[in-house]
Amino acid sequence: MSQLAPTLQAWFTDRLLTQRKVSPHTIASYRDAVRLLLAFAQQQTGKAPSELDFADLDAPLIGAFLNHLEQDRGNSPRTRNARLAAIHSLFRYSALRHPEHAASIARVIEIPSKRHQETVICYLERPEIDAVLAAPNRASWLGRRDHAMLLVAIQTGVRVSELVNLTIGAVTITTGAHLRVQGKGGKERSAVLTAETVAVLRAWLRERQGQPHEPLFPTRRGGPMTSRAFELRLDQHVATAARRCPTLQTKRITPHTLRHSNAMLLRAEKVDLYTIALWLGHASTKSTEIYLHADDKLKQQAIDRTAPIGTPPGRYKPPDRLLAFLEGL
Repeated sequence: MSQLAPTLQAWFTDRLLTQRKVSPHTIASYRDAVRLLLAFAQQQTGKAPSELDFADLDAPLIGAFLNHLEQDRGNSPRTRNARLAAIHSLFRYSALRHPEHAASIARVIEIPSKRHQETVICYLERPEIDAVLAAPNRASWLGRRDHAMLLVAIQTGVRVSELVNLTIGAVTITTGAHLRVQGKGGKERSAVLTAETVAVLRAWLRERQGQPHEPLFPTRRGGPMTSRAFELRLDQHVATAARRCPTLQTKRITPHTLRHSNAMLLRAEKVDLYTIALWLGHASTKSTEIYLHADDKLKQQAIDRTAPIGTPPGRYKPPDRLLAFLEGL
């Protein structure tokens, strides 16, 4: 077995799972990137994956792999960059363990991400939020569950993986009402609840009952809901809400759209970027800056503070009162 194989295994078990405690979604994404890379390298070199070494995975081969993703597999630049991020992470970890391959590893790490067009985030306006929240039929158990779940998602901005993993014990509806959320990397944070959400959750908990370790929003059989199941329920309610609010028909609504909507509601209340980053559980405000680009009101305020084109510079000075009188005759 080559040096690459044990290093790759240690990267997953020691670095990603033990030290960084990354989410299962990240593990799955990195795993898929490595599997694709090893399959491509096997095709190019004729070596089995367990026999590949760092000398085989040099910068030219990695570059050819990235081109293969776009040209042969039809991946977007965003997906290509996500695969490259996994490779960069692996090679940065390997650089500390194999200094004898430092030069080759450095050339791989220096491969840049591909620039791509940033899309404007999709979020719900207040009338659209009201329509979506009114869509579940609260005469049924499922409707009451879905209404509470949608309200929590929009009001707190939790990720869909965090939402479906909430337990009864994670809810505090007394003084200082909040949710205890387990975020990315095992980081825990508190999501403060409004009076409206507290009232809905209090009624739901009376109906839900159950033990502290059980899911807050269970399936009909009492088990935890999957992210995909929540997405399907959201699609159904958006389709219902679109009949009342036609603007929803022009938007592609996903669970992450609800998270974006929460951030934009905070922006509308002039909450600063650092507070929003803490609220959403972002590790860096760089991830939160997208909401500045999406905030048209902020742009309008900037325009309102600028002087019209063609206006001479300087502060306005009123004319002499006597001259103004003469000009007015």
